[in-house]
Amino acid sequence: MLNTFQQADHPTLPKASHEERSRQEFAKSMRGYLQREILPGLTPLYRKLAATAGGTLTDRHQIRKAMTREPFFQAYAALNRTAQEMVWNAIIDSLEHDWPRLTAAADALADKGGELRLDPDLAVPRYVTALDIHCMPGGYASDTDTEQLAAGALYDRGVYLYSMGYTGPFSDDKGRSVCNYIRRRIAGFAPRRILDMGCSAGHSTLPYKEFFPDAEVWGIDVAAPQVKYAHARSAGLGTVVNFAQMNAEKTDFEDGYFDLVVSHVLLHETSGKAMPRIFDECYRLLAPGGYMIHADLPPFDLMDPFTQFVLDNETYYNNEPFWGAMREIDQVALAERAGFPTDTIRFDTAPMAIREAAANSAAGYDAKAAEAVANRKFKAGEYAPGGGWEVLIAQKR
Repeated sequence: MLNTFQQADHPTLPKASHEERSRQEFAKSMRGYLQREILPGLTPLYRKLAATAGGTLTDRHQIRKAMTREPFFQAYAALNRTAQEMVWNAIIDSLEHDWPRLTAAADALADKGGELRLDPDLAVPRYVTALDIHCMPGGYASDTDTEQLAAGALYDRGVYLYSMGYTGPFSDDKGRSVCNYIRRRIAGFAPRRILDMGCSAGHSTLPYKEFFPDAEVWGIDVAAPQVKYAHARSAGLGTVVNFAQMNAEKTDFEDGYFDLVVSHVLLHETSGKAMPRIFDECYRLLAPGGYMIHADLPPFDLMDPFTQFVLDNETYYNNEPFWGAMREIDQVALAERAGFPTDTIRFDTAPMAIREAAANSAAGYDAKAAEAVANRKFKAGEYAPGGGWEVLIAQKR
C-alpha cells in the first residue's frame, strides 16, 4: 500500500524495478501497520502488568523486564526488527542492478556542486563502525565499494522507507523544521556560514541553503560514502552545498568560522565520551552571537516511563546502543561546561515542517498528503512523537 509522500526522484537515487519497488512499499507499509495497529496493544498490556506489580514498574528498565516476558510484546518486537531488515533487503537488489547508471550519474555531477573534501586518513570512531546502525548492512561508513557511494545510496532510500514517508519527498523534514524554527523564533538571524554535523546523505543540510541562500553551507560526516553521495545528490538537485569527511568531535575549520552549527539526530548516534567533545567543538567553531542547535527526539525527562520504554526499543532491537543512554545525559550541563552562558541554553520543540506543508506549495509537497499528516496525531514509537523535533539551543556571547 502506498502511504504518505512518495520519495522525490533525483539522478543518484537507486532506481527500482516494479517488483523491487513493490517489496520496498510493502516493507514501508508493514512498518506503518505495526505502529498503527500493533503498537497500541502494548498500552493495555502494560496497564495490566502495572496493576498487578504493586507499584514496582516505575522506570523504563523495570517495564522492559516485565514486558519482555509477554508473548504479545515478543511478537511486536520481532516483527518490528523483521520489518527493518526487510527495508534494507528490498533496496539492495535495486542498488546492485542500478549501480552502473548511478555511478555514472555521480561522476557526471562531480564538478556541478560545491566543494568536496575526503580524508582517507580519518579514523572513523568505533561507535560508528562497531555495529550496523539501524541494522543497515555494512553500516554508514562501509568501504566495500571502490566508488565510496553505496552506503550513501542505500541510506538515502532506506531512511525514507524507515520514516514511512513522514519526512517528506526529500526526507528533509528535520532540517526544514529547524529552519522554520529559526525564522520564527530567532527573528532577523542571517548566518553567513552554517555547519551541519553528522550530515549523512545531506537530507537535512540542503534546506539551510534554501532558507539562507547567501550563506556558505557545509555538511560533515565521518563516513566517506555518505559525504561523497551527499555531494552528488545535492548537485543533482541543483543545490550548491559543500561537504567534507570530518569528525564532529574535532574538525579542521578555524575558530569562530560559523554563525550556526546544527545537527539532526546526531547526538544519539555518538557516545558518552564523544558528546562533550562535540559540544566543545561547537563552541569553538561559533563566532560571537552564533547559535548551536541540536535536533533530536524529546528528552526522557519530558516523557512518562512507558513512553520511554517504547522509544527505547530502538536501543535493543535496532542497533542504536546510545539511543537511551543519550537521554540520561545532562545536555544543558554539557553546554554550560563548553562555555555557553546558562541563560542562553534551553530545550524547545520545532514543529514538524511536514505538518505545515499543506499551505506551503513551494516546498513541492502533495497537498492532500501534507494535509493528512498535518492532522495526524503522532504517538510514541512513531517517527516524531508529538509531531515535533526537540531542539537544544545555545548561543555564544
